[in-house]
Amino acid sequence: MMDTSNLKIKIYADGADINDIREASGQSFVSGFTTNPSLLKKAGVLDYLKFAREVVAEFPNKDISFEVFSNKPEEMLKEAQILHDLGDNVYVKIPIITTDGKSTADVIKKLSEAKINLNITAITTLEQVEIAENNLYHGTKNLISIFVGRLADAGINPEQFIKTSVEITKSHPEAALLWASTREVYNIFEAQQIGVDIITVPPVLIKKLGQTGKSALEVSLDTVKGFEKDIKTSGLSIL
Repeated sequence: MMDTSNLKIKIYADGADINDIREASGQSFVSGFTTNPSLLKKAGVLDYLKFAREVVAEFPNKDISFEVFSNKPEEMLKEAQILHDLGDNVYVKIPIITTDGKSTADVIKKLSEAKINLNITAITTLEQVEIAENNLYHGTKNLISIFVGRLADAGINPEQFIKTSVEITKSHPEAALLWASTREVYNIFEAQQIGVDIITVPPVLIKKLGQTGKSALEVSLDTVKGFEKDIKTSGLSIL
């Protein structure tokens, strides 16, 4: 049986709805937050920097990742500095490649040399893990975000990718490995078992995680009770 008392892996809530963030922060196992442009759009955020300042001000003791928007290296550098200046707990998210497939290695290197904490994101290959790691400045704090769920969604078995990424990251003290695009609660315990440092979890799974610890039989009983409740409220019948 697994429950939150067994957790050693760090958990970051993934989203951009301020109310979801506040609710997630009430869980003792949540130690940080991550966002991305798609989540900002989904949450209806209209002013990115205003939202970012609000989150940093309200949660100054939790790690928070904000992503740059531009695909142009010089603009990425400028945006990264603006996001970095929001607070000491901020990690600036830099995609490992641009929308035209070009590496952002030079951008990562320049920002890391400037002692800006980075979250290298959208990583799906071991080559990308190594590129990210090899361009981080000694003594800095960074995150390497591997998109496990998106690989699985594409029909790719991510198991060996995760295990080798763990091995690579362990030899680079500048970065922690982060499991991104989490799809189910069990992924959290799976990531911990493999040796991943951090996992991002959407609000719906944060809520489910707080309810873990049931036996398989209890899950079965809850299922049929749920069916019964819905039968009664639906007004449907067979006889």
